[in-house]
Amino acid sequence: MALMHRLELRQGQSLVMTPQLLQAIKLLQFSHNELVSYVEAELERNPLLERADGADGERPAEMAEPAAEPAGVDDERQWFKDELAVSRDTIEAGLGTRLDNVFQDEGGAKAREARAAEDQLPVSSSLWSGSGHGSFDDDEGPSLEATLAADLSLHDHLEAQLLVATSDPAERLIGRHLIDAVDETGYLAEDTAAIAARLGTTNERVEEVLALVQTFEPSGIAARSLAECLAIQLKEQDRFDPAMQALVAHLPLVARRDVAALKRLCGVDDEDLTDMLAELRRLDPKPGRAFGGGVAQTLVPDVFVREAADGSWLIELNEAALPRVLVNQTYHARVSRDARSEADKTFIADCLQTANWLTRSLEQRARTILKVTSEIVRQQDGFFAHGIEHLRPLNLKAVADAIGMHESTVSRVTSNKSIGTRRGVFEMKYFFSAAISGTPGGEAHAAEAVRHRIKQMIDAEPADDVLSDDAIVQKLQGAGIDIARRTVAKYRESLRIPSSVERRRQKRAQGRGTQ
Repeated sequence: MALMHRLELRQGQSLVMTPQLLQAIKLLQFSHNELVSYVEAELERNPLLERADGADGERPAEMAEPAAEPAGVDDERQWFKDELAVSRDTIEAGLGTRLDNVFQDEGGAKAREARAAEDQLPVSSSLWSGSGHGSFDDDEGPSLEATLAADLSLHDHLEAQLLVATSDPAERLIGRHLIDAVDETGYLAEDTAAIAARLGTTNERVEEVLALVQTFEPSGIAARSLAECLAIQLKEQDRFDPAMQALVAHLPLVARRDVAALKRLCGVDDEDLTDMLAELRRLDPKPGRAFGGGVAQTLVPDVFVREAADGSWLIELNEAALPRVLVNQTYHARVSRDARSEADKTFIADCLQTANWLTRSLEQRARTILKVTSEIVRQQDGFFAHGIEHLRPLNLKAVADAIGMHESTVSRVTSNKSIGTRRGVFEMKYFFSAAISGTPGGEAHAAEAVRHRIKQMIDAEPADDVLSDDAIVQKLQGAGIDIARRTVAKYRESLRIPSSVERRRQKRAQGRGTQ
């Protein structure tokens, strides 16, 4: 077979996504906080970008040219200088005494000498910041930073106790790893065997240090289960007797309120069991929550939906959640004129291109959000007017086909976005619900609306007539909803509602407690 070289021309099509296009797509799925962080980083990096705080895109004050002083200003300044240039002798002659006698220092000559000596001392930063004891004068109080107290985290609180509890370096090292594995609720989130393998020690040694950490405050810390957490607290109160041990060992029965089985296992009567359960309720199942976690982020709506006077819906962007930037063309012209090297010219050109792209991408993002939100409001008009019972089944494809966009684009737009309504703030994904078929001849129902109806039925059930899953199915089918029993059970469990047997037992126990 002979080998040969030849040139060929081939025509083809391919989709090439530039970095700018990829970033524009990424901007669509940014949440409010992520978008603000990204824009702030671009403002710091790109000198041609500025915030659109001024009206009509005014230039910032620091970039404005200094205004020319009007004529005659120098003459006025000289006049003020002449008026203020009064000699000390002239003032003393007008007062009839020396200035030292008029403005006397309190404390006499010794005090004046002491103050003069203090004036010769070097001034430290702590004296001005108020960080030292007695470092501020009589006129000014301590600085704000000196009066603030830092929040003590759970890990810092435990590490401080660890330093006091043991001086062994090995135990301190193991203890720090155990403390790092404690989550914000106070439970040990990692297996001790894994910690031992990572540190190259035995599991028994880690268990010994864990027993030490579990004696720290708050009581019940570093437990591996709810039963262990409650047991630690009961041991510290000297209340972990055999009957209480049996009660803690059968917490599922406590959750189901199976009084008969608990009395048999604990070997106590009704009165003792009632006291034990009351004592168990006084314990803290999450000892770490007193220290809290991170700051809760407020859900900021990206779009507001309001009802107009004619019954239609007004849709507007939340300007507070949409950062606005402008390209400073004046500054670009100035630095471009002064640029000499090719590197400077390339940098300025890249900054201008990036700035123009960012402003266009933010505008396109805002228009896309408005377009998608308008279609959601149109599809879910019943929800905005009457409530969750009128929520309709909706998927991404239906919205994408209606507005002429790709389904993936709608998915990015609705991710991490929320809509502010008179009924509260809802994530955009909330309005996309699966469909549950209705009875023959009826319309389909949204799964979220059916779940809400199930909750309403269970909340309204009387104590002597608790609804089973089969009874709920019959009621829903009577309302035109074709649903299976397993679907009702799945929705009930997602709402964290116990079964009919457990609800009946709870209602009976509550009835006896009110008597």
